[in-house]
Amino acid sequence: MQKAIWIVLVAVLGLASCTGNRAAVDPVKQAATDDSIIQAYIKQHHIAATKDSSGLYYQVLKQGTGANATGGSTVKVTYEGTLTDDKQFDKSEKPIEFPLTNVIAGWTKGLTLVKPGGKILLIIPSALGYGPQSAGEIPENSVLVFKVDLLEVK
Repeated sequence: MQKAIWIVLVAVLGLASCTGNRAAVDPVKQAATDDSIIQAYIKQHHIAATKDSSGLYYQVLKQGTGANATGGSTVKVTYEGTLTDDKQFDKSEKPIEFPLTNVIAGWTKGLTLVKPGGKILLIIPSALGYGPQSAGEIPENSVLVFKVDLLEVK
């Protein structure tokens, strides 16, 4: 799905080129709002997630084997992306491969927590996603939920 590749791989460029006239979002308030949304989502879906120091929530569904990816690795994955209202905004139709330097921070951080053959649930606060920018069907300041199968690390 071409849209999927664009959303995941070009996010950094989209954010860097933004010059809109939006009011500045207080990052502390937005982080608190995101955390409340995430906590409600976790409770509603009975998820046993862990929160890291960046605010990323994750649950390793299957660890996999081999070496973990690093921030500079190239990975091959399949994935499904939804919003916290369970509306799917993207799903890979076939495996895609990309360097972790070309994706949103939530993916860069999260995919280093699982090994090839593993599966992880990422609940990504807006600051580690697209922030105050919308991206396709993703509204600004959205918490993102991804189920990712890490097929290969290069």
